[in-house]
Amino acid sequence: MIIYPAMDLIGGRAVRLKQGRFDDVTAYSTEPFEALRGFAAAGASWAHVVDLDGAKTGNPVQRELVAQLARETPLKLQVAGGYRERGQLVRMFDAGVSRVVIGSLAVREPDAVGAWLKEFGPDRITLSLDIRLTEGSPRVAVAGWTEDTGRSLWDVAAQFPNARHLLVTDIGRDGMLQGPNFALYQEIARRLPGVAVQASGGITSLDDLEQLPTDGAIIGKALWEQRISLEEALGLARA
Repeated sequence: MIIYPAMDLIGGRAVRLKQGRFDDVTAYSTEPFEALRGFAAAGASWAHVVDLDGAKTGNPVQRELVAQLARETPLKLQVAGGYRERGQLVRMFDAGVSRVVIGSLAVREPDAVGAWLKEFGPDRITLSLDIRLTEGSPRVAVAGWTEDTGRSLWDVAAQFPNARHLLVTDIGRDGMLQGPNFALYQEIARRLPGVAVQASGGITSLDDLEQLPTDGAIIGKALWEQRISLEEALGLARA
């Protein structure tokens, strides 16, 4: 399993949102470069960096900071936050970003995203699907979780047979420190065996990591609030 320590950015500062709400923000004193150096010192090889300003506006806002982070950190960066044009992806790749995360656009413009997967290769793009369970069915939400598409996770994923990396967030668990939705990830592992799935939302303990059947895990709030030791999580993932 790959552990992705996560850093969310607003206005150049590291923050966390509760269930994606911009009116419920926790800001941290650690500055972004220091945080990534800390991740690397702990032994991480990847970091997940989200431009929340870009996610909110639908256009990368902190692209210069993210590009500088990619150039100056030894970590491989997976970056998210409003990437919706080919040129935006090219600029990030040129800056040294390893993967760009595509979310709502995968639902709204699957042909364009499918073309990018072919052009840049499936290892350069991570599809991100935010899930809200409705009557037991994993339904995809977009627009910062405010819009229910009415489409299932399985329906959307089927449109991208060449995708290799899939980040799935259970909206109801994100930022709540209540543990991941193990049943959801077990079903994903069973139904999408050829995809490297990253679990996001609710990871609180090393026990959570041990139980996850996924190829990757994104750890955010639990890491920043020191509920999980990154060194121990990385050691467990390598065991």
